[in-house]
Amino acid sequence: MSIKLRLTAMSFLQFFVWGTWLITIGNYWFGTKHWTGAEFGAIFSTLGISAIFMPALTGILADKFINAEKLYGTLHIISGIALFFLPQMNDATSFYWVMFAAMLCYMPTIALSNSVAYTILKNNNCDVIKVFPPIRVWGTIGFIAAMWLTNLSGNKASANMFYIAAFSAFVLGIYSFTLPKCTPQKLIAENASLAEKLGLNAFKLFGTYKMALFFLFAMLLGAALQLTNMYGDVFLSEFKNNPIYTDSIMVKYSTIIMSISQISETLFILAIPFFLKRFGIKNVMLISMLAWVLRFGLFAFGNPSEGLWMIILSCIVYGMAFDFFNISGSLFIETTTDSTIRSSAQGLFTTMVNGFGAFFGGLVSGIVIDKFFTQNGVRDWHQIWLSFAAYALVIAIFFAIMFKHKHNPEIVAAIHH
Repeated sequence: MSIKLRLTAMSFLQFFVWGTWLITIGNYWFGTKHWTGAEFGAIFSTLGISAIFMPALTGILADKFINAEKLYGTLHIISGIALFFLPQMNDATSFYWVMFAAMLCYMPTIALSNSVAYTILKNNNCDVIKVFPPIRVWGTIGFIAAMWLTNLSGNKASANMFYIAAFSAFVLGIYSFTLPKCTPQKLIAENASLAEKLGLNAFKLFGTYKMALFFLFAMLLGAALQLTNMYGDVFLSEFKNNPIYTDSIMVKYSTIIMSISQISETLFILAIPFFLKRFGIKNVMLISMLAWVLRFGLFAFGNPSEGLWMIILSCIVYGMAFDFFNISGSLFIETTTDSTIRSSAQGLFTTMVNGFGAFFGGLVSGIVIDKFFTQNGVRDWHQIWLSFAAYALVIAIFFAIMFKHKHNPEIVAAIHH
């Protein structure tokens, strides 16, 4: 089997494990277990906490002490064990701690999978820039395939989603040990401080007003990203409580409809060079924020019959909302930071979006929905999505006013090389 094919299988399984439960866990939580929204928010905050410090720690281990592919495989096997035991948890607190253990092992594998792929491709004299993107696209396809499997097998509200995830994690973990060796090679200076080893020296960027502002908005938008992961499928599924919509296609195949978001994500990546060249980094980030307003607003007014087009359009808009900020934000870091801390700065950007953003987004949204939008266990989705749309709109307005960045078309020209 060729190296590219082997890495494609790794990428597919990496996100297949996640896709089996990430979008559908809300159905299990609210529909099967009938636990609270605040507790559900805490579950999603485990992703954020794990993304804040685990990638840096595992990065040091892979750089200095352990073969990256072996560390990667070991983490997947341990996370698989935790995922396997999740259905045995009969109270929200126990579930939280087992999920936390699973995420401590899973979240760093996202970055590690990239490191493993880059190392193996370089060792085989492949052009990483040319070869890696098609491999990574199969990760998104894996995520979509897992969503479809969970939905079509009738497990979008059952504990079986965790067993599917656990089995996939075991397969990937064992498979990882068959990959070519990725020996520790990126040397960290012996006299480097702990802050440098952890990539914390990038935090000095907070001393610059513009960068501090950028990272603040990255965190606030990272919180918005979690909201549809957490509540999108539950929202569509709960239309079954209305007799008019009980047997609608949208209720039956809610996870498949939500997967349009991921399909859109792969397509909007292709449009980014055009938008960046035409509008510049700041405006593309602003378009992303307005796309989040549209994403939430369309959900607020959509339904399974005459409003189905709004739900589908919301899922299409997600691709723009997700890609435009993540990729233009990454380019902003690439073009405005010193080369000595660029990798750390990129890591900090990811930490603000997927770490602190996910943590606060999960925790706060769960509490707010419980307190203001839930009565007798019934959630007022119309008001929930409108409040989320208002949140995204406020961020967009403040970003447009406060964040100053001059468009440089030459940056986009450089992207193509």
